[in-house]
Amino acid sequence: MLLDIWKQIKKNQIQPLYLLYGTESFLINETKQLLMKHVLADDEADFNLSVYDLEETPVEAAIEDAETFPFMGGKRLIVLQNPVFLTSEKTREKVEHNLSRLEAYLDQPAPYSVVVFAAPYEKLDERKKITKALKRQAAIVEAKKLTEQELRVWVKDRAFSNGVEIDDDAIDMMLILSGNNLFILTGEVDKLALYAGRDTRINSEMVDKLVARSLEQNIFALVDKAVHRKIDEALRIYYDLLKQNEEPIKILSVITGQFRLIYQVKELARRGYGQQQIAGFLKVHPFRIKLAAGQARSFTDEELARIMKMLADADYQMKSGGMKKGLLIEMILLQLNGKDKQK
Repeated sequence: MLLDIWKQIKKNQIQPLYLLYGTESFLINETKQLLMKHVLADDEADFNLSVYDLEETPVEAAIEDAETFPFMGGKRLIVLQNPVFLTSEKTREKVEHNLSRLEAYLDQPAPYSVVVFAAPYEKLDERKKITKALKRQAAIVEAKKLTEQELRVWVKDRAFSNGVEIDDDAIDMMLILSGNNLFILTGEVDKLALYAGRDTRINSEMVDKLVARSLEQNIFALVDKAVHRKIDEALRIYYDLLKQNEEPIKILSVITGQFRLIYQVKELARRGYGQQQIAGFLKVHPFRIKLAAGQARSFTDEELARIMKMLADADYQMKSGGMKKGLLIEMILLQLNGKDKQK
């Protein structure tokens, strides 16, 4: 739905009313920016754009503005921030809103204005008359975490908007390294597009070379190397993390979290759950579940149980000062490398 609405806006198929709601602030902001670009000419923002905070301003003032003819033709863009009256939140509102006035406008919006409700809330109160009326009349963007498929389409669209294309395996690697944070992904795609140059393709080698790795992604790579018995490469990543002043106890915590996810995915898959169901149950992005499922195939149940015990023992020793912290993780990696010998 989100990507469909973006496509319509890019084709200048503009609706008079938009409702943007959800906790993914990046998507709300991107939609507002897209509307500004396609509703207003470059020199119109100063006099045909109005932004109201409905925690400070009554909604009828914004409606009056929306009913005012735009300056020098064109259209007006009215952005209404924080419409808390759409929720069930029990807050002491600083202003009173004339919702009957708003309802009348929703029934007959001005043809020369585009009114955008930006509601950064997880849920709206579907029982309220005003919420029902707005959802019935407006184009709706639910700003929630994108699915894996939506993320892939979004990355391709972002690259295309920068004048480049991106290979599928490059998208795979980017999602592994950057996760699903859209602010981070935006920066990485834009950087790669600048490096690649216009009318070219972004490939996996460019991604591997240029995309920054978070601690979690570095440790995912470390675990992946250990799973595939590339112990020298795993240790190299670990030593690099130490050079970056990452604490061994923090590294151990993330390693433990990754193996816990592998264990959970393997167990739930055996019970017949699909990857999408597992993602919903564990509240983890489907792409991470897909990767963990691949890693899980490299371990028997007994090996994973032994590894989890080994990691718990290492955590205890680190916190009790029983052994040098850095050495403990080295020993864990070496034992992971020789897992078959320890059955």
